[in-house]
Amino acid sequence: MFRVSLAAPRALACPAFVFAIFLSVASSAQSLSHRPDTVFHDRFEGITAGPFTDADAARFLTQATFGPTAADIAHLRSIGYQAWLTEQFAATPTYEMTYINWTEGTPLGSPPLSPLGERPDGDHRIEAWWLGALGGPDPQYPTDSTHDHKDQLRQRVAFALSEIMVVSQQNATLAGFQNGLAYYYDILSRDAFGNYRTLLQDVTLSPEMGVYLNMQSNQRADLSQNIHPDENYAREINQLFSVGLVMLNADGTPKAPSQPTYTQSTVSAFAHVFTGWSFYDCDANGYDNFSGCGPDYNTGASFQHPMIAYDVKNYPHTGDPSYHDNGTDPVNDLSNKQLLIYPGAASAGVLANGGTAASDLQFALDNIFNHPNVGPFISKQLIQRLVTSNPTPAYVGRVAAIFNNDGTGVRGNLKAVVQKILLDPEARVGQWQNPDTYGKLREPLLVFTHVWRAMGAKHMCGNDQDQPNPGNPDIIYKYNNQPYRYAGYGGAWNTQYWVGQMPLNANTVFNFFKPGFIPGGEMAAAGLYGPEFQTTTDTTITDITGNSFQRGFGGDISDTCDPTDDYGDVQINHAQDVALAGSSTGGTADPSDRLVDAYNIRFMGGQMSPFMRQTLISYLNTLSTANSGSDDFRVERIKRALGLILTSPEYIIQK
Repeated sequence: MFRVSLAAPRALACPAFVFAIFLSVASSAQSLSHRPDTVFHDRFEGITAGPFTDADAARFLTQATFGPTAADIAHLRSIGYQAWLTEQFAATPTYEMTYINWTEGTPLGSPPLSPLGERPDGDHRIEAWWLGALGGPDPQYPTDSTHDHKDQLRQRVAFALSEIMVVSQQNATLAGFQNGLAYYYDILSRDAFGNYRTLLQDVTLSPEMGVYLNMQSNQRADLSQNIHPDENYAREINQLFSVGLVMLNADGTPKAPSQPTYTQSTVSAFAHVFTGWSFYDCDANGYDNFSGCGPDYNTGASFQHPMIAYDVKNYPHTGDPSYHDNGTDPVNDLSNKQLLIYPGAASAGVLANGGTAASDLQFALDNIFNHPNVGPFISKQLIQRLVTSNPTPAYVGRVAAIFNNDGTGVRGNLKAVVQKILLDPEARVGQWQNPDTYGKLREPLLVFTHVWRAMGAKHMCGNDQDQPNPGNPDIIYKYNNQPYRYAGYGGAWNTQYWVGQMPLNANTVFNFFKPGFIPGGEMAAAGLYGPEFQTTTDTTITDITGNSFQRGFGGDISDTCDPTDDYGDVQINHAQDVALAGSSTGGTADPSDRLVDAYNIRFMGGQMSPFMRQTLISYLNTLSTANSGSDDFRVERIKRALGLILTSPEYIIQK
C-alpha cells in the first residue's frame, strides 16, 4: 500500500535501469519466502523475550533509537529487550544546556564569555542535539568512556515529544534565545520517562512555550483598555497536547455519534485561567504587560527558568491589583470558570472563584490530565512517531490502558507507556501481521541520524579547524571570532535548509506534519494515515537523497581536514565495512553478498526482499575492475550499495 517514487541520487551516477527496476517491482516483491513463519509469531508466546535474530534487534533499535549500529545490535542480542530497556531508563541523561554551557565556558545564567556579550547561536544548539542523537564520546571528555552519551531511548522519545508539544525557533523572539530552546528540549528529555502530568506542567510554565503560544505576559481582562486574555495556549494545550477535538473510545477511535471535547466557551475559560505568568525575574519597575522585564532578559537566563505567577502587579494601578483573573472582579473577570466536562471531573470541571494563579493552574492542568481522551490521544501519537502510522485500535487500546494505570495505580507513567509501545506484539511482529498497512515513512532527519550512526560518521577536523585563543587555550574561536568551543559536526546544523526539517524549527504549532494527515491516491482510498507524507514532494525527495550523499559520502574520516569544505566536513567511516566489500568471486560466499546482507540488517531490519537483494548483489558485482582488491574500489562499492538502499521504496518505509 505504501509506494514512494524516489529519484536516483545524482552523486552516485548509477545506472538508471537499476533504480527503475526498484520502482517498478520493489513494492510487489515482498514474497513470503523472506518472511518468518507468521503463524509462529502470532500464536506462540515469548515474542518480547528476544531478540532472537540480528534482524529483530535492528528493527527494535530503529524504533527505539536514532538508528542501530553493529555494536548496538550485538549488545541488544546479548542482554535482551527488557534488560536493554532497564539499562536505557537508568542511563545518564544528555542535556543540551550542558553542551551550551561548555561552548560558552560559563555556568548557567552567566553572561557568555564573548567580547560582544552574544548568546550561543543556532548552530551550537543543533550541535548539542546531534551530540544526543548520535551518542558516543562527550567532547569535554573525549577519552573518558564514563561520560559517553548512551541515552538513545530518552533522546528518541524527547524528539517524539518535541513533535507533539511543539515550540519553534520560527518565532523571532525564540530564534534569538537558542539557550532557551535548549532549555525547553531538556525539559522534554528530563520528563521523557516521568509522568505526563509533570511534563504538562513543565511545558506550560516554560518561558519558551509561554512566548510561542502567548501565555507569557497573558493578563486578566481590563475592558476599559480593551484587554482580553489571549486564547492561543488555552486552545492548543487542549487540541494538540492532551484531548484532541472529539471524544474518543479507549482504543483511540472516535465515539459515535461524534462529540466535541470542548467548545469556544471552554477555551475562553482556560484563557482566563492561564493569566498572571511571566519571566521569573520581573522586577519592581515592571511594565503594564510585564512582557520584557528582568535583568537577565538580554543574556537569555530569563528563558532558562520556569515562569512564575504575578498575582499582584509590581506597579501602582488603582482598582486592579493582579495580573491573574481569580474570578473576583465582577466587571473584568470570568466567574466560576467551566473547564472540561467529563464523568468524574473534579467539581464537575468548574473552577471556583478566589484562587491564586498557581492554585488555579493546578486545577486546570488536573482537569485536562484526567480527561479520558488523554491516554488514547497521546498514546497513538507516540506510537505514530516511534513505530507505525496506522496502529490498530487494539494496539492503541493496550498502550492507553497502561497510560491510564501502569499496574500500580499511577496514571500517565511515560516510562511504562514507552515500554509498552516497544514491546507490544504489534510493534515486534506487526510487519508480518499487517504488511499492507504497517509502517511509517521515515522522516528526513531520521534518515540522516540512521546513516550517520550506522556508518560511524564523524567530523574530519573535530576542533582542529578552529584557531585557539592565545590568551586562553581552552577557548576556540569560531563564527566571526566569537569564542565558543565546538564539538565538530560542522555544517550539520542546517538540516532545515537541506531537507526541510530541523529540531524545534517547525513552521507552525502543528509540527512539520499533522498526525491525521492522509495522502491522496491509494492511501486515501484505504483511509490510511501518512503524516510524514505531508512534507514529501519531488523537491524534498531530491534534497534528502542529494544532501545525504553530499554531506557524509564525499570522503572518509581518515581524509585530511579541510576547514573550507562545507560539504565534506562530516564523513562516514567506510573503513569499518571495507572487509565486507571485497572483489567479486561469483560464488555463494561472494563479498557482495556479505555487504548487502550486513546492510539489510543494519538499515532494513532484515526485511529486504529477495528481488532487491539479488538486484543489488548483481549490480555491485559488475563493478569489478583491475583494482578490485584496492580499498578505493571497496569504498566505491559501499557508496553504491548505500545509495541504492537509501533511495529504495523498501528502505524509505520503516517497518
